[in-house]
Amino acid sequence: MSLYLEHFGLAEPPFRITPHTDFFFDGADRGATLGALIYAILHDEGIVKLSGEVGSGKTMLCRVLMERLPPHVETIYLATPSLARDEILHAIADDLELRLTHERTTVALRELQEHLIRLYGAGRRVVVLIDEALTSGGRPCSAASSVNSR
Repeated sequence: MSLYLEHFGLAEPPFRITPHTDFFFDGADRGATLGALIYAILHDEGIVKLSGEVGSGKTMLCRVLMERLPPHVETIYLATPSLARDEILHAIADDLELRLTHERTTVALRELQEHLIRLYGAGRRVVVLIDEALTSGGRPCSAASSVNSR
């Protein structure tokens, strides 16, 4: 391993189970895609779906995106796409430190939407990143779209 690191001038191995954002390569349109995602988020473009082949760098892109967004943008990263719709709503609320007062999904959804509207009015933005959403039959995408308060 040390010969490999020495040959490429690296201080640590670039490949790990979780993406190492210091090794982000913005070639092959990855930089342009990152720029487009940041633009969409900062200009209130609503829901954006990023898809690609396994191993194409979607998770890396999400991680770099979270690092590069300005402080007024709160990111929620859901890496468990097998959650049910109500579990996704509660996971989002938990990350926002919002105590939902009701277990019924419609009431929880309304509380979450009202909270997001208050945050928006205060100049805050919330971005929910759902990694590997396609592996679960689209359920996370529909759950996330239900809280889109645009």
